[in-house]
Amino acid sequence: MQENHLSADGPPLGTRAPSGGSAVRAATSVGVKIALFDLDHTLLPIDSDHAWGEFTIAHGWVDPVEFKHQNDAFYAQYQAGTLDVHAYVRFATAAICKQGATNSIAAHAYFMRATVQNSIKPQALELVRQHQRNGDRVVIVTATNEFVTRPIAQALGVTELIAVELERDEQAGGSGWYTGEIRGVPSFREGKVTRVEQWLQEQGLAWDTVHTTFYSDSMNDLPLLEKATVPVATNPDARLRSLATERGWRILDLFNGHPAD
Repeated sequence: MQENHLSADGPPLGTRAPSGGSAVRAATSVGVKIALFDLDHTLLPIDSDHAWGEFTIAHGWVDPVEFKHQNDAFYAQYQAGTLDVHAYVRFATAAICKQGATNSIAAHAYFMRATVQNSIKPQALELVRQHQRNGDRVVIVTATNEFVTRPIAQALGVTELIAVELERDEQAGGSGWYTGEIRGVPSFREGKVTRVEQWLQEQGLAWDTVHTTFYSDSMNDLPLLEKATVPVATNPDARLRSLATERGWRILDLFNGHPAD
């Protein structure tokens, strides 16, 4: 395992020097620096979506045997890069769609206290704060849905969140709550590049006017890793670790040991 010292002026000590992705530019010519972070197994040592599913089992909202079987199967597909994100989001949000806003929001607050807070580690917070102290724009870019992740981003002190957005039932007589469908482009695989590009446009920016650093653990994020100025394989799975080594990308292990591959 590589050492985990953080340096405000360069890559963490004990990591490979940055080689850049396909969008390498001279940092001195770029005025805006942006730090992009995946969430699950990158800033958190857990998968928040999978953990939320386990929480709904314990909460008695779903059939434990059937839900766990499907949840584990979807998670394996995610790790293998074969996930149907629309099918997964319908499955993952079925419980909150049924429970409604009041019960779901209250349950998530308990989930934050019982599960997430203990998973927010000092070294991850310090990495985020380091970028913030340096004046970088910090954005979490996650394939997990906004209901699960927005309170987590807030707990990490990050206001900019790009997550899977959920449609709401806003027709006449509708509840205004989530329907289980995805709104817009899901921030998953190539969709992360699209969503970051949309966010840049909203800020009056473009890829060639910014310097981006992207931290991720997963091969699913390869499109955005290759687009970023500086890709950082963070707590990488086995395939990403091998690719990062081959390409000379920075490798950063924030947590003790490697996450499950």
